[in-house]
Amino acid sequence: MLIRSDTTTIFEIALWSSCSRGLAIPLPPLSHLHSRDNTAYPSSPTRSKSGRCFACLQGQISLLSLTDAPPHEREELFIQKLRQCCVLFDFISDPLSDLKFKEVKRAGLNEMVEYITHNRDVVTEAIYPEAVIMFSVNLFRTLPPSSNPTGAEFDPEEDEPTLEAAWPHLQLVYEFFLRFLESPDFQPNVAKKYIDQKFVLSLLDLFDSEDPRERDFLKTILHRIYGKFLGLRAYVRRQINNIFYRFIYETEHHNGIAELLEILGSIINGFALPLKEEHKMFLIRVLLPLHKVKSLSVYHPQLAYCVVQFLEKDSSLTEPVIVGLLKFWPKTHSPKEVMFLNELEEILDVIEPSEFVKVMEPLFRQLAKCVSSPHFQVAERALYYWNNEYIMSLISDNAAKILPIMFPALYKNSKSHWNKTIHGLIYNALKLFMEMNQKLFDDCTQQYKAEKQK
Repeated sequence: MLIRSDTTTIFEIALWSSCSRGLAIPLPPLSHLHSRDNTAYPSSPTRSKSGRCFACLQGQISLLSLTDAPPHEREELFIQKLRQCCVLFDFISDPLSDLKFKEVKRAGLNEMVEYITHNRDVVTEAIYPEAVIMFSVNLFRTLPPSSNPTGAEFDPEEDEPTLEAAWPHLQLVYEFFLRFLESPDFQPNVAKKYIDQKFVLSLLDLFDSEDPRERDFLKTILHRIYGKFLGLRAYVRRQINNIFYRFIYETEHHNGIAELLEILGSIINGFALPLKEEHKMFLIRVLLPLHKVKSLSVYHPQLAYCVVQFLEKDSSLTEPVIVGLLKFWPKTHSPKEVMFLNELEEILDVIEPSEFVKVMEPLFRQLAKCVSSPHFQVAERALYYWNNEYIMSLISDNAAKILPIMFPALYKNSKSHWNKTIHGLIYNALKLFMEMNQKLFDDCTQQYKAEKQK
């Protein structure tokens, strides 16, 4: 069984001592939560050999359920159960210890999840500090060292994440807190005294957990907090920015980048127009540099979604985004090139014709290199652009500029590329160009042959 040592609060000491004597536990002074530097929410646990503290709680839980208690006693019983669930257990060094008490806590958490889900008027003002304390004591902890500290690319099909041993309890704590936030009785004006900047910072620290189940809960909870607490929104965005900056320029390792980007995708979607300058700077200074990190594959779908969301909001950002992508274009990493090509097509699907004209020349110079790539998946993905009707309409309107750029790469590789599938795709692209403008196509053919004869 575990208790907090170096950051144990007065409330926790009172909890343990009163439990062991079977006494009622007084409501903690709320001011204590914020009275110490950087220790408002408990962190590292230490081990205790005694199970006596929880023993008295077992009887209370098994004797009386919340729904069986008289209505006027339920609030106090609810508070007692929340405090009981502040007791922590050892699931790592001795997973078979305190099995009876672990089950009592699991049952108590499960009961509270059901109670808060199916009953109205149970989230009273007295419950807010107790719910936040219970969540903080159970969840805010020092995460174990990474099993992949070098930042090597994580392969979801090959690499196994380190799962949280205490998940039987943690899952229910997360579930309870999520139902607490989503309760029709939840009042942000009351909760903001306890769910504050320090709470959010501790919550964000947990996104580096290797357990994907935990990160999934965190993603949903942070999104709910962002939606309900208007005063915390700028702070949440700023702290997420800081995580990204450290990831890009210092560590290149963080387990929760995909989840944070997924939250941001929803946030960006809700940005009002015109976009604020700080939001545009976030796109240019944070989202674009995220493309250069070697573990891009882990979070690329979420990153591409965020970028496209910005361009749908403000088409004038298209040029700096495409210029940025071309700047970070991978030189020797073919799977990354395919990812860039996927994202670029998503961008072209929403591009305005007036913006396309500004970027088409450097864009198609890069596509010409991709068509010439000896890695057939890169060449294949680039040539699939010619199957996209909207992209073809853009090419057709600007064929006089684009065909001279693309023709040498297409013509040369139609004969020399080692992969027969590429030959067929190149033939299709050349045929479409010829149908667009026969005279221009003939001119490009003659010019190419003349260049070869020099």
